[in-house]
Amino acid sequence: MPTYRESGVDLEAADRLVAQIGPAVQGTWNDGVVGSFGGFAAGVRIPPGYQNPVLMMSTDGVGTKIELARTTHRFGGLGFDLVAMCVDDLAAVGAQPLAFTDYLAVGALQPDRDRTLIESVAAACSAAGCALLGGETAVHPGVMQADSFDLAGAALGIVEEGKEVTGAAITAGDCVIGVESPNLRSNGFSLVRAVLGDVDLESPFDEGRTVADVLLEPSVIYAPAVLDAVATGAVAGLAHITGGAITGNLPRALPAGHSAVVERSSWTVPPVFRYIQELASVSDEEMFRTFNMGIGFAAIVRTANAEQVRTAFADHGHRTWVIGEVTAGQDPGVRFV
Repeated sequence: MPTYRESGVDLEAADRLVAQIGPAVQGTWNDGVVGSFGGFAAGVRIPPGYQNPVLMMSTDGVGTKIELARTTHRFGGLGFDLVAMCVDDLAAVGAQPLAFTDYLAVGALQPDRDRTLIESVAAACSAAGCALLGGETAVHPGVMQADSFDLAGAALGIVEEGKEVTGAAITAGDCVIGVESPNLRSNGFSLVRAVLGDVDLESPFDEGRTVADVLLEPSVIYAPAVLDAVATGAVAGLAHITGGAITGNLPRALPAGHSAVVERSSWTVPPVFRYIQELASVSDEEMFRTFNMGIGFAAIVRTANAEQVRTAFADHGHRTWVIGEVTAGQDPGVRFV
């Protein structure tokens, strides 16, 4: 008679993994966490100071960047990719991240890899200022290849009702501040993998780094800096630049009847994007609608307040540029000049 272990699911190994990740997960907890590690669920108390708190949620996954990580055995940055995609979406509406849960699906447990993945999620949650309340590791033998995995998660945030950043206050003439992204973050990797072809991922990219090192650099987490910028009272709109790039995401922050003009030469595009472009002669248009091209977040502010907001980002080590301006009389969109 077959056993669960013989079918591909080792419950004892799963229990060992849970025990190993316990310190990393609990290291993200504060006095606001309610529950115990290993229980069926955990929660967080509403922080003091809110009169009419609104809970916000977001969910996302790492995407096909995972495939490059799998083939090169580099797993330590993927937790930052996952957490950034979720908590930075919360920050884009002015919500403070409170808690996170992750979901890891695997073809078979690989203790070293799986521990590294979850520890990286915990480290990213600490950087974002939220608790990793728990998660799920699901083993799918016969459905996924033994060395395959997927990583997804969900974030819970909070904002005072009426203090959400909606973009409603944006007017023509406001400036667009772009916040630097030094790498691809977690978007556009289906195109990356298509253009890589037979490229040796372990070949040198620049001094001290290989192609794989550069492509798998972890995502920047912007949430703490964004919330400090919002706290200045000067931010009228925010856009998290993820899949769809500036072209697809900046219009989401704009009210009806407004668009944005963005000057491509106003910021420095990191070399990794030109490397990808040159591999397969990808057009500028395709690059700018697929990749962030060096801008990972955008804030829309009155021109008179631009330096105040830029200082808030600089205090967190983020480089910024004024990259464009809001215009009136058109449906939301972006025109590059």
